[in-house]
Amino acid sequence: MPQGFMIFHLNLAFSSIRTELRPQVIRQCYWPLLHLVERKGLPLGLELTGWTLAQIAELDPAWVQTFARLLREGRCELIGSGWTQMIGPLAPYEANRWNQRLGREAYQQHLGVLPDIVLVNEMAYSTGMVDVYAEAGYRGLVMDRDNVRLALGLDHAPIAATPTHAQGCGDTALPVVWGDSILFQSLQRVVHGDKSMDEYLAYVRRRAERDGTVLPIYCNDAEIFDFRPGRFRTEAALSGDSEWARLEQLCERLEADLGLTWLSPTAVMNAVDQQLPHRAALLSSVAHPIPVKKQAKYNINRWTVTGRDDLALNSDCHRLSAALVAAGNQDPNDWRTLCELWASDLRTHITEERWQQALSKRADFLQKLGLTSSMPANAPRVWQDLNEFAAPAGLEISKDDSGIQLRLRTACVDLSLNLRRGLSITALAFASRDWRPVIGTLSQGYFDSIALGADFYSGGVLLESPVNRERQADLEWVQPEFACSGVQLFIRVRLPFAGGTLEKRLALDMAAERLTLSYHFEGLARPQGTLRVGILTLLHEHLQAPIRLSCRQGGPLAEHFTLDQLATHGQAASTLVSSSAGLGATDGRLCLEDAQGPLLALRWDPGSCAAVPMLTHQPASPHPFTRLKFSLAELDDTAKAGGSLRDFTLELRPN
Repeated sequence: MPQGFMIFHLNLAFSSIRTELRPQVIRQCYWPLLHLVERKGLPLGLELTGWTLAQIAELDPAWVQTFARLLREGRCELIGSGWTQMIGPLAPYEANRWNQRLGREAYQQHLGVLPDIVLVNEMAYSTGMVDVYAEAGYRGLVMDRDNVRLALGLDHAPIAATPTHAQGCGDTALPVVWGDSILFQSLQRVVHGDKSMDEYLAYVRRRAERDGTVLPIYCNDAEIFDFRPGRFRTEAALSGDSEWARLEQLCERLEADLGLTWLSPTAVMNAVDQQLPHRAALLSSVAHPIPVKKQAKYNINRWTVTGRDDLALNSDCHRLSAALVAAGNQDPNDWRTLCELWASDLRTHITEERWQQALSKRADFLQKLGLTSSMPANAPRVWQDLNEFAAPAGLEISKDDSGIQLRLRTACVDLSLNLRRGLSITALAFASRDWRPVIGTLSQGYFDSIALGADFYSGGVLLESPVNRERQADLEWVQPEFACSGVQLFIRVRLPFAGGTLEKRLALDMAAERLTLSYHFEGLARPQGTLRVGILTLLHEHLQAPIRLSCRQGGPLAEHFTLDQLATHGQAASTLVSSSAGLGATDGRLCLEDAQGPLLALRWDPGSCAAVPMLTHQPASPHPFTRLKFSLAELDDTAKAGGSLRDFTLELRPN
């Protein structure tokens, strides 16, 4: 006999719901859930943030009292989330710790219980978050199964091949209560009247016969039944009939026609945990470092550099978090404010009124912590062209016969730059790596396949705007200017770019193995398209496989990925969604190593610019093709005209 469970996600911060409609949402969406529990005896899981719970307690305390009573009676279950619906893999560890702490305190205060299971916010998963959840006191987690299976190459394997436990960065592993995007979307379509019950029941029957496991009948939003959040013009119209009544009828048909019995989420988790042997595994891969629910168009970059002004909001959240940590701030109210600014809904279809409220809250909090709204300007320097510039001791400067290649060499670094291509990097080598170039340029003809029949530079900028039918790079003839300050050599070029000016700066440390790339935009608004900077091409002929990449993604430890499969983070998921994946790198560090040891350490300040790193890696001949890039803007359904750009500075070291 098939078994199933349901978990409903309650979110009064839902981006497109206006503040004044929240009482209506409670009345039309949240009360019917409790009625289902009371009338039908369904052991539902209700997941909500501490913030949503506090809002309901203020607007409709009777709902909270009824929910608390049903929890005490064991008739339904609380599923945890945090104080707000933060995207954990995009926030630093300390912010994630506080979000879980504040959420659990709210559950205890309003309901008198602490949940054992946590639902991964927006189903945006990283390995590091397993450690955060375990530290907070959770015994298991809910995650979407489909994209984890895709990440692990199991999308065509039997369901039984799916891991049972999520492995953290260390020894911690938590049992997983698996959700399913296709199952929850199918139920939504039936309840909205877009699919017949008979067709749905036939599909669930096939799934029960094929999968042989407990079916996650529903793990998604509550606010879409008898209410429409208003995100899309294509949302199904309300028919006038009660959708909750239709859902209740559907549950009855599942019981009568399929013989389905209902389990609580905790019963599912306990069954998973008691199943031996445990199949614990890392649930991500280099191709999908942060699996997310639904189809590919719904990916992690939805909350990074799209929306109304995600880049600026994320950057300031990083600044605020760093300031709280540096000050040793333990004030729950300050961390609560930060978590609210980091809520995912501010980054998607947020209403204009709520967006303005968020901007005011951000400005007030920056002022409270003594942080200015703008970053400090570069110190003034005396710039000279190459003919006037006198190289200091320890620095050799030369040009090739064509006048195209500019070479800079110190006791630590050997750097060649292309003056014909916007000061792009031809080769960068460090003394500690026996002067073997790590990144640089692969010229047209290097790869055997015509699919890679182009020049691939390093250090560049690329803007693509389908809206304006525009593609612009920085690959122009340049005459660089030079300046010195202590042991730092500065080189800059200024280029007309997309109606404004791009200033690129390189800072070469003449006493250490360090090169810094900076990108400054003047008179340039955030494009309605993609803007990717700091593009780096690896020179595999000087490296020894395997190549590994590591970064933190919301947890206390780094996650490690081997470059052993196709990864195309910056590839468009559809004509309207410009990318498909990205890396969290929540402390502004990303490291590469090969079989010989550390290869390249990249560092930046996410508090200045929370750019999203993207990886391209594909097999090729004579060597693999690998690039890293940092995105400042992407396109998807949440992207709005306007928004701002932040200057980006990237430091490169061998370790």
